Order: sequence, then structure tokens, then C-alpha cells
Amino acid sequence: MRILVKGAGVAGLAVAHELLTRGAEVEVVDPHANFDRAASWLAGGMLAPWCERESADEAVLRLGAQAAALWEAILPGYVTRNGTLVVAPARDHGELKRFAGRTSCYRWVDEEDVASLEPALAGRFRQGLFFPEEAHLDPRQALHVLKEKLAAQDVVFSVGDAEEDDFSDIVDCTGAARIGQVNDLRGVRGEMLYLRTDEIELSRPVRLLHPRIPVYVVPRGDGLFMVGATMIETDYSGPITARSLMELLNAAYTLHPAFADAALVETGAGIRPAFPDNLPRVIREGNAVVLNGLYRHGFLLAPAMAAKAADLVFSGRTKQRSSQCV
Repeated sequence: MRILVKGAGVAGLAVAHELLTRGAEVEVVDPHANFDRAASWLAGGMLAPWCERESADEAVLRLGAQAAALWEAILPGYVTRNGTLVVAPARDHGELKRFAGRTSCYRWVDEEDVASLEPALAGRFRQGLFFPEEAHLDPRQALHVLKEKLAAQDVVFSVGDAEEDDFSDIVDCTGAARIGQVNDLRGVRGEMLYLRTDEIELSRPVRLLHPRIPVYVVPRGDGLFMVGATMIETDYSGPITARSLMELLNAAYTLHPAFADAALVETGAGIRPAFPDNLPRVIREGNAVVLNGLYRHGFLLAPAMAAKAADLVFSGRTKQRSSQCV
């Protein structure tokens, strides 16, 4: 069985891995080399289904609960299981209570606990929420390592056009490129930045709650931190705006003053593909299976959705249009 996977972002690579483990011969095609324009290149890499439940459907929790274990099986040694810490300034304590009311699998922590979990934050927050079962990975490292692993197992990668008639099935994972072609698919803009400072160390993603601009700060090692991310209902893909840059920087400074003197080493903006319910879908269109709509949950949901896409490929391969949603 020879299958063409379109798109080499996290969805395409996860699908290629899943198909390969089921014995398929796989080729991956993407016109943009080195993950250029892939939304997953700008991702936070947080495997945080309980935190995401605060604003997401229960299906995100159900499908993402095993994400850390699935990624550990795909890329052994690249998942960090240190949980997630959620904090808020004293004036925004109500945001913590609201967040707690919409989530689960956490414990309340006091000022001493916060200092024990993250010594750099000692004395800065009176209370917080700790989600011990959550994890994170470095998306850019994960994308490169997974691509290398697949190539070493004879998955073919190309940037040119592939002759589709040479394949028994096609799995389309081209994300935002299908906006305007897949019914109801829209773009949601996300902006992020990278800061570098040697004055602070964090062991896990820290989410700072704010009634208007909640953010997360994810350690990448060697003094590098990813700060994200805005969610704007537009498919404009231009550079980060001045307002977003200032809000993200102000939030980082609120978390710890050392970020005020950090070096701004990168900014980025990308388009997340999303359906009206913000849940991903696997849809069959003729001999093609379309996996799209991962929204802000790319790394969290990619392994589970890749399995659903592979199921649809291998389940009789009917040419009648059908769909499968989470």
C-alpha cells in the first residue's frame, strides 16, 4: 500500500509515522522545505490537555490525555514531564478560581509551593494551580528529529509535485493552505516571540492568567524562552503587530522582571486552521483523507488524529464521501 501524505508539519509527520507503523509505504510532499510556513514551527509544544480544557471542548481532553505517552513512544527521551504551573497576580485571583472551575487534575499551591516548583518565582505569586500530569516538548526539535527518523525508515520526502495516480491513497495535512477549499475552515492568527536571558530558569511551562491577555512562557533551555500566544480571528499572515508585541512583553515582565532585560531574539506569526467548533476533523474526499482544523492543539492532538486518519485509510477505502470528527 503506497500512500502520499501532503504536508510536513506536525500533522503530516504524525500521519506518516502512524501509516509506517501499520506497514504502508509512505511519501511526504511539501513545497516548503525545512518547515517554512508550518504553523507547528511556531507552536508552544505544551502537552497540556487539562489546562486546555479551560477553553476547549471535552473532546480535546479526551483525545489529548495520552499525548505525552504517545509522543514518548514516537520520540523517546524528547518529552519533559514536569507538569504545568498556572499563576496570576494577586489582583487577578478571580481568574485562578475561574480557571480551576473549568479544569481538573490539578492541585492548589501556595506561595511556598510555587517557590519549590519554580525557585525563580519565589515571592511573586501567593497561589497557583499545578497540573502534575502535563508535559511539554520542543516543537522544532521534535519536527526535525521525527523527520530524520522517518527518512531513516525509508519514508521519502520531496518538495516537488507528486504524481497522485501512483498512490493508492492520499492524506492531506496541508492545514491553513486549504482555507477556502475545505468547508467551514477558517484561519486564526497566533503571534509569539522568543526571549533569551540568563537571569531566570524555569523547569516547566508557566501560564500567567489575565482577564484579557493570558499567556504562557515555555522554557527551551540555555536561557531561551518561548512566549505566546495571541488568538486573533483573521487569516492575515503578516509580521507580529506592535500591540501584540507589547502585550506579550508586558506579560513576560509581569511573570518575572528579568524578562524586561531579556534579548528579543525572534518574533513570529502564523495561521492556525480551525473549524467553527475549534475541533479537528478527518474527512474522506474520494480517495483522499483530509486531516485539518487542529487549531491551537497541533502537538497535543496530532498523534490521536493521525491514528484516526490511518483508520479511515485502512477501513475499506470506500470512495463514498464520509467524515469523522472528534
